[in-house]
Amino acid sequence: MLGTLFGLTSLSVAQIDEATRQLSHDIFKELIEINTTDSVGNVTTAAEAMAARLRAAGFPAADIQVIGPNDRKKNLVARLHGTGKKKPVLLIGHLDVVEARRSDWTSDPFQFVERDGFFYGRGTQDMKGADAVLVTTMIRFRKENYKPERDIILALTADEEGGRSNGVDWLVKNHRELIDSEFVLNPDGGGVQLENGKPVMMEMDATEKLYSAYQLGATNPGGHSSLPVAANAIYHIADALAKLEKFRFPFELNDVTRAYFSQMSKIEAGQKGADMKAILSAPPDEQALAQLSEDPLNNSLLHTTCIATRVDGGHANNALPQTAHANVNCRILPGHSIEETRQTLIQLVADPKVTISSVDSAGDAQAESSPRKSFPPPPLLPEVMKPLERVTQEMWPGIPVVPSMATGASDGVYTSPAGLPTFGVSGLALEVSDIRAHGKDERLPEKSFYDGVEFYYKYLKAVTSAGE
Repeated sequence: MLGTLFGLTSLSVAQIDEATRQLSHDIFKELIEINTTDSVGNVTTAAEAMAARLRAAGFPAADIQVIGPNDRKKNLVARLHGTGKKKPVLLIGHLDVVEARRSDWTSDPFQFVERDGFFYGRGTQDMKGADAVLVTTMIRFRKENYKPERDIILALTADEEGGRSNGVDWLVKNHRELIDSEFVLNPDGGGVQLENGKPVMMEMDATEKLYSAYQLGATNPGGHSSLPVAANAIYHIADALAKLEKFRFPFELNDVTRAYFSQMSKIEAGQKGADMKAILSAPPDEQALAQLSEDPLNNSLLHTTCIATRVDGGHANNALPQTAHANVNCRILPGHSIEETRQTLIQLVADPKVTISSVDSAGDAQAESSPRKSFPPPPLLPEVMKPLERVTQEMWPGIPVVPSMATGASDGVYTSPAGLPTFGVSGLALEVSDIRAHGKDERLPEKSFYDGVEFYYKYLKAVTSAGE
């Protein structure tokens, strides 16, 4: 999943000392230079490296676990013990990253490159920068002998980006006792949103859409290309995708997105602000809805979205195609299920020559959909919100804290349904026009990273100390 991006403006002054600055830099560099892709990488190597740093900082071996279902996909779980006055808080972050080819990048994606005020490398935004922030914060607390009112649990895990061994799911099912907590903070979402270098708001992901993929398939006996027939597997898939291209899922607001657009209507000027206000009426203003839906972010907040991401078909240049497939990636609004969305696609395509199957996290087509359903937004806990509002005003005076819905997906899809209310809170300030997560030359501004280090130290201390 991804948060927001950052520009080179003076937003706040990170008041970290030089030793903390160097520590966080070195942890970040170490993580970037460990390849944790699903294809050839090793999440266990990264988990062990962070465990070694925690042990060196004085964490007892008994409070550090590196566990998982196989040798390449082990997860780190570490605990800083508090007074026990309150239930623990769980911090989650994924160590895996999406694939990156050297030929696509200006520099090696698995080298930590510092250039022109930016840190470059696969995972700088999604989400090894945030992982480094969390590990640094745990080490700072340990070194100063901080005794929080609630235990702080850190879980750095595998396969959020895909693969067969999602670490959070595995921990929930196999070692719930290690991660049981009152609530979860996930810096894989939220953060300070910038527009042209100006901080606009602190976004907090209070809920998220459900990720699902579907395979459209068509088959045909094939034959010689000199003897074409009307029944062509590629054409069947093309016709189905043409229907999808023109389709828009129904408009829908939930408690979080309604509050988001209500608050943003007071922030946004001109027509956009007026449109945001107009969609809150019953019924919503259709013209305002159409205008807002032209923006990809607003469109995703207002609708379930499904988009074709991959197509393949045929087996030879001079043969009629025997098979054709397309992958359709959907992000489903809370309250709707994977199977419900598949049935919508079946009705839309309305072609018995095209099959529509669910695709699991390992990329395999399944005859039956997962029963998973996107979870309803949890209540906005004062223990989370009050410290967030206070620290935000301290570091970025004047900007509002705005609960929102993540348009991507995170490991919160496993924690929230398990009764662990999850909130996307990040201290990284990100420029909306420079989002590079999952893309070429992924980068994070140096200032954003160091401000993030200071933010999480202040915020987590506020969450776990008396008076909040």
